[in-house]
Amino acid sequence: MNQLQQLKQHSTVVADTGDFLQLARFAPQDATTNPSLILKAVLQPDYAPLLESTVAAHPGASLGDIVDQVLVRFGLEILKVVPGRVSTEVDARLSFDRAATVARGRRLIALYEAAGINRERVLIKVAATWEGIQAARELEADGIFCNLTLLFAFCQAVACADAKVRLISPFVGRIYDWHKKSQGPAWDEAARSLSNDPGVQSVTRIFNYYKQHGIATQVMGASFRNVGQITALSGCDLLTISPDLLAKLEASDAPFERALGGDLGAAQPAVTYDEAAFRYALNDDAMATEKLAEGIRGFAIDAGKLDAMIEKLRSH
Repeated sequence: MNQLQQLKQHSTVVADTGDFLQLARFAPQDATTNPSLILKAVLQPDYAPLLESTVAAHPGASLGDIVDQVLVRFGLEILKVVPGRVSTEVDARLSFDRAATVARGRRLIALYEAAGINRERVLIKVAATWEGIQAARELEADGIFCNLTLLFAFCQAVACADAKVRLISPFVGRIYDWHKKSQGPAWDEAARSLSNDPGVQSVTRIFNYYKQHGIATQVMGASFRNVGQITALSGCDLLTISPDLLAKLEASDAPFERALGGDLGAAQPAVTYDEAAFRYALNDDAMATEKLAEGIRGFAIDAGKLDAMIEKLRSH
């Protein structure tokens, strides 16, 4: 039994890609996308016709409407391959605008439903800013399920649980990146691997807290740099994994044990955050503050590049 097959016995495997032509090989349950992954896909010759036809089909639409049509078009193709859900991300440039995030989330769901997709098969992906979390609270109350992304801090996870969001995507690799960079020559790769990896430790703490307190929000580990980080989180509710790492898991038969879900560790007292406490706790975490801002900027840049590609097609 290869490692991918072993992993599927412990966690729901999700493909982290917009490249739906690769999906069937790995038979994931769900798939996630983001602006960077969609941009990466549309730059490939295989997907250029999809972008061109979507733009051509909506000649009088606004740029924002066309972008949403493109995102949903990819989502629809992905849903032909995966039996479960697809995550479609709201424009990162709306990360600090609650009302606009709610409006965009509702519009995306309306497009999916107009195409015959039940809203339960779609997760609206939103950055885990305070505004994003409150937007998700509102969307969830309307029966629109959300996936809160760019999650680096414990306070973000607690606030998401309080908002009763369906799923969170705590990042692993980007936390690992920050700590490795900050420690420089002092970083000991072997000593900080597997369960000692700071990204793995962050997700483990969140997972254990949720389970200790009976929180229904699902935890989906995300942003992996190596197979060790993935196997160290086996047993997490879901894990979203890039195609290259899925291939590495598929190619290895090395055994590993379920890591999460047995011993939930030391009891963690229940905590809550109002807006002021949330902002202070996030501000007090240098890693989370820097990586959240960096992530939003990166997604916004790629969203801008997708906008430019669409505008170029419209001008022809």
